[in-house]
Amino acid sequence: QPQLVESGGGLVQAGGSLRLSCAASGLTFGSYAMGWFRQAPGNEREFVAFISWGGGSIFYADSVKGRFIISRDNAKNTVYLQMNSLKPEDTAVYYCAARRTNVVRTTAREYDYWGQGTQVTVSS
Repeated sequence: QPQLVESGGGLVQAGGSLRLSCAASGLTFGSYAMGWFRQAPGNEREFVAFISWGGGSIFYADSVKGRFIISRDNAKNTVYLQMNSLKPEDTAVYYCAARRTNVVRTTAREYDYWGQGTQVTVSS
């Protein structure tokens, strides 16, 4: 059964950094494009970053460009999100997601599998 498990969330002061991890199992990881999304209470689930099967194609939301870095290690079945220069508006539950087709997509409904999410809170 495919599973995605996020970790690495927590509380950090504005300007600080966190590194999120998403460990995948039950699927051929290298055959899935991966995305990171986030959702704050009362808000729509928002696209953050995308990475293709082998990591050759990467795309970021404008709100995080220059601050966040997405990467993947297919040997470890893991995708990462390095978050730097964090702002209070980055506070949300962060989710990783897997998509079977190797084409960039920024809408949550276009992904096939989801993790349970990890909370990121940025204080001022």
